[in-house]
Amino acid sequence: MKKKALVAIFISLLTANVQADTVGLYLGGQIWQSEAIGIFGEKNSLIDFNLKKEQQINYFIAVEHPFPLLPNARISSTTLDTTGKTTLTKEFSFGDETFLIGDDVNANFNVSYVDYTLYYELFDNGLFSFDLGLIARNFNGDVTVTGPTKTSNDTCNDPDPSPDSPCTEEGDFTTPTGKIKTNEIEPMLYIATNISLAFTGLSAFAQGDFSLIDDHSLYDYQVGLSYELVDNIMGDFNLTLGYRVVKMEFEDLDNLYTDLEFKGAFVGVIAHF
Repeated sequence: MKKKALVAIFISLLTANVQADTVGLYLGGQIWQSEAIGIFGEKNSLIDFNLKKEQQINYFIAVEHPFPLLPNARISSTTLDTTGKTTLTKEFSFGDETFLIGDDVNANFNVSYVDYTLYYELFDNGLFSFDLGLIARNFNGDVTVTGPTKTSNDTCNDPDPSPDSPCTEEGDFTTPTGKIKTNEIEPMLYIATNISLAFTGLSAFAQGDFSLIDDHSLYDYQVGLSYELVDNIMGDFNLTLGYRVVKMEFEDLDNLYTDLEFKGAFVGVIAHF
């Protein structure tokens, strides 16, 4: 079904003939208060690390033009950075490191992606617009899990060592650390729409990105309102407010398995020249 859908998308894009009247440059950014919920780890060993809410900063640049058949282009960057901590109730392996039952382990989830999007503006009458395109989503980052610091000499763990103990302040301390790096490109579908509310300066918008392959379950969507603060011959300046959800269910992304959802409100700006 996904292959048939992909063919249909290509046909729609190639036959599209509705474009912007002039060349336009769009610059935008968001501050996103994201809440992370879910589990991650390696195959058959996924853990809930009680990930924290974090502020993320995302931005994009897009160019639209009036030339038929040539797609518009958009590049956006999204970061998903958060940390968490848990006490293990079972043995856990991650990045060639094994952590034991009862260990207090810390997680640092630091994954970003850049979207390279080619799209067509299939419809735009000034009040309603609809865009359709394809994305190459380039994941890049790392996920790190660290355990409690230990010494290589068991006597150093004695809370009341004898004066003759071989343990010294210069003992050999180690911190078990497992790390998995991600670097992979995923094809996705891009859909965006905007509905202007006449004579108010307000518009409602929605954007969704959806995975086109079966190996992973990915989606990224946002809905919100935009208010036009400035509209003159030099350019437009809009303030945006909305809600965004990113779902990442990876099946072996460079040996990383996840079932995570990042969601929360955002505030942003968009400039159009």
